[in-house]
Amino acid sequence: MRPKNARLVALVAAVAVAAVVIGGVVAYRQGPRDEQATAAPLTARPTPTPAVSKTTSTPVSTPTATPSGPAYTGRAEVTLKLSKLPKGRVPQIPYLVGREVRGGAGTDVTIPGTQQVFEFARLGEQVLAVVIKGNSTELMKIGITGEVERVPDVATVVTTEDETAAAYSAQPRRSDGANLRGGTVYAETGADAQVHKLELPKAWEVQVLAYAAGKVWFRASDKQDAAAWSLYTWTPGEATPTEIKTVTSPTALSPDATIAASRRVSGDYGTCSTVNEVATGKQLWRTCEYGVVGFTQDGSVAIGGPAYEDGYGPGETTALDAKTGNLLRKWNGATFLWTVVEDDQHFLMVVDDGPETPRGVIRCTIPTGACEQALPLTRTEVMLGK
Repeated sequence: MRPKNARLVALVAAVAVAAVVIGGVVAYRQGPRDEQATAAPLTARPTPTPAVSKTTSTPVSTPTATPSGPAYTGRAEVTLKLSKLPKGRVPQIPYLVGREVRGGAGTDVTIPGTQQVFEFARLGEQVLAVVIKGNSTELMKIGITGEVERVPDVATVVTTEDETAAAYSAQPRRSDGANLRGGTVYAETGADAQVHKLELPKAWEVQVLAYAAGKVWFRASDKQDAAAWSLYTWTPGEATPTEIKTVTSPTALSPDATIAASRRVSGDYGTCSTVNEVATGKQLWRTCEYGVVGFTQDGSVAIGGPAYEDGYGPGETTALDAKTGNLLRKWNGATFLWTVVEDDQHFLMVVDDGPETPRGVIRCTIPTGACEQALPLTRTEVMLGK
């Protein structure tokens, strides 16, 4: 999900950086009270009870109530009151407070300088931070001793789940921030000093999506301002990528690269999302109510936000059954600026109550809907790693 402020939104529009639009997740063990439908403190994991959910999409196959695994309890829709949430543990993935990266592999690392941080990730002991630079962006590779290497025009970065390998993409831009033709995809590991490069001189709007199954997955267009884009895989060290023709206009990929979410334009302004099998292209389900932007590590739950977003930030985030599209949980009552999967049962979300209000990180439990503070509300910049 993307941070929301006027300067960054304007820059992102100028450089055509596609940013994720969903709120974060917090680990909770107790569902909300049914009579109030507000988030409650976490307690022990609930005992299994029959699942209750409603279908908000049009599945291709016959939907089931919930995915297999933990029982789902409480109301599907949960209204949050940020000031009332109990305190919980800090995020179990890398996170940023001010300019200090904490959590994940390695020790705490401070991102030098004053440039605004757009996104970041950990690669072993290193921190990879995408920062704003003039009308463009750049990647800062910060080593354990504080040394910094810079790569111009990088706008997106992803890592493997264990933070041992990373991929990032660069898009050249004019002095006014407009995209130029061409792009480069990079890949490296924490144990190998070699950086592999894939030059794409004819591509537009190159963006890495995932580093999964030993390959880098990225999207690109063959025309400027294209309405659709293609999915490619690249094995670092090889000279050319492979186009995946079963998926078009991808927005997210499951960690094992077996299912993908795609965007479909509907009408003048509306968009719909489909979830498809990567190997066959088979459509599992379609929704025009939510936009799918990610999946849990086990691929059972999809992260959803509004299909159309206008204004400061989305006022809801959702968990959807990745096999059927059924609504499992919806949280509202705050502005959800960034959503990241913490584990198979928890979302971490960067949230606030609107412009110029304190910002924090909450953890929400998908099976119960309950939420807690992972980082308290503060005026200091907070962010979650990729």
